[in-house]
Amino acid sequence: MLRRLLHLIAVWLLCAGLLACHTMGRLDPFKALPQAPDMTQVLAQAKLKLQHATPCCNSYADFSYQTRLPWQPTRFQFGANSPVANLNGSRTHFMTFALPYGLKLPYEIGFKAEINGRWVHSSYLFAPTFTILDAAFQPIANQDVALCEYMGWSDATSGAFGRVVIRSPEARYLVLYSSASQLSSNTYWEQSAVDDTAGTGLMGGMRDSSNTMQVQHGPDGAFWVGMMSNAYRRALDKAICEKPKPGNGLLSDLGGTLEFWRHDTGTTGADQPTGTATATVPANTATH
Repeated sequence: MLRRLLHLIAVWLLCAGLLACHTMGRLDPFKALPQAPDMTQVLAQAKLKLQHATPCCNSYADFSYQTRLPWQPTRFQFGANSPVANLNGSRTHFMTFALPYGLKLPYEIGFKAEINGRWVHSSYLFAPTFTILDAAFQPIANQDVALCEYMGWSDATSGAFGRVVIRSPEARYLVLYSSASQLSSNTYWEQSAVDDTAGTGLMGGMRDSSNTMQVQHGPDGAFWVGMMSNAYRRALDKAICEKPKPGNGLLSDLGGTLEFWRHDTGTTGADQPTGTATATVPANTATH
């Protein structure tokens, strides 16, 4: 009886061990994670498909302008099935908006592009060109929007931000597309190429000035556009638009600031200032 009981226990332990190994094999994170696509190939395929697409329109007058510009930035996306136009000799996805009428001038339109891809160094984003039209669908302003990188605490406050200022009282319509110069350019990005292991959707978690890069522009992707919001304005005020000029280091900068303060107030390190010293530090404002 005892021998039979020990035999049953041994069989049970063997089965449990086999089941545990099988379960662990199925839950192996290295086997469960799908392979990330090669975004370089994805970008090349997107450009190739765009060049082979059949344009629906060849002039600004061919477009429909039924959609009004959102009163706050709203998410849109260009994909493989988005309409294609032939503008200025090149094919591009496009979107059109009727601009608000009667607003006090000037006013701003905010834009933000999301990065396509999981790794910054192999990703791309959609960089827009804005053409402003009058009531007769004639262009009165045209601008490749420069984008500036800002990483906030969430996806909503992170991305490549840009702005366009509407100054003309004749402005009636907006055509958003990507010019040939935009498609051949890139956006400065000061982020370490760290995988998003936390699942936040943010491209990289730590700033690393020694690991900066340029994010390529592509013909499609997700973006936000609408009347400028306070959140977008704050992001642009803090955004990084280009590689900062090298300095002498934080301690050197602080030493120069303290020396300036001493001379300005007429005090030494042991003295107490009799007044209030106010230092104004200009924000990193991106004006496009």
